[in-house]
Amino acid sequence: MVCMDTKNRVLTLGATKEGITSDSSLLQAKGRCGKVTRVTGETNITVSLSLDAQTGVMVDTGIGFLDHMLSLLAKHGRFGLTVDAKGDTYIDAHHTVEDVALALGQALTQALGAKEQIERYGQAWAPMDEALTQVVIDLSGRPYLVYKAELTTPVLGGNFETELVEDFFQALAMNGLMNLHVRNEYGRNTHHIIESMFKATGRALRQAVTINTEIEGINSTKGSLTV
Repeated sequence: MVCMDTKNRVLTLGATKEGITSDSSLLQAKGRCGKVTRVTGETNITVSLSLDAQTGVMVDTGIGFLDHMLSLLAKHGRFGLTVDAKGDTYIDAHHTVEDVALALGQALTQALGAKEQIERYGQAWAPMDEALTQVVIDLSGRPYLVYKAELTTPVLGGNFETELVEDFFQALAMNGLMNLHVRNEYGRNTHHIIESMFKATGRALRQAVTINTEIEGINSTKGSLTV
């Protein structure tokens, strides 16, 4: 994925083992994107996110169910997304799931920059057969997660513990600097419930990041959505 500034110059996005180091103020609405590399003793992850160009979706985390959910989020959010993750999945999926969400949240924060003229709020309902979930998002700069779901199947896909879904959304909210409410209304099949969560999250994010030229500057009386 290539990020451009407003003069169509390619931006080099630096990274350290602790996260991003690039100047996100250069990433404007014409080509809002972020790239984060995170390297620790547990994971080695690179996430590239494009908010405005549907550059395709390529996800490889070593966890098939997580790949499926991330692809759904990107598809329904109409985002370009590349995720390359290698983690200590021989232990379990926890570190990889959490760190992928962390890097994705940082990439989103980077892509949004100062958040000028974004709608800020987004909400979506997504059904998946018998399951129905609502997601509401505020890109306020004040991270918080409200998560309401009961998942009765403990493991899916052989190595994905379903309790990690809440950990994923917690890391996404904290690093994406968003107020995130995920509420499953009902459902029987655990796969369907989680799928409805990720689809609704993608659709709500699409609303929240959308540029509205009728908005002057920052969509907040405080004048900032970054602190």
